[in-house]
Amino acid sequence: MHSLESYLYVSAVLFALGLFAVVTRRNGIAVLMGVELILNSANLNFLAFARFGGANFSGHIFALFVIIMAAAEAAVALAIVINIYKNFHSINVDEVSALRQ
Repeated sequence: MHSLESYLYVSAVLFALGLFAVVTRRNGIAVLMGVELILNSANLNFLAFARFGGANFSGHIFALFVIIMAAAEAAVALAIVINIYKNFHSINVDEVSALRQ
């Protein structure tokens, strides 16, 4: 049987990897993958605390809400990345600053 601490360690590793991907990557798709890792670490926390905290389903409901939010975020972000590629022929997020002009 796994303990709560093991779930929290895995969640912390997922969060750290996601944060590292968001901070260090220039590619728009890699940044989106980092955001998804961060959201998955939050889901793991919700479900771990729901499992070890009692018999309520609030953690499951929050995890379902995060999954729905992540799907909407991915759709909007991919549309933005496709628009950036169409205008600049690159998906580097450093070139987005040219959109301000």
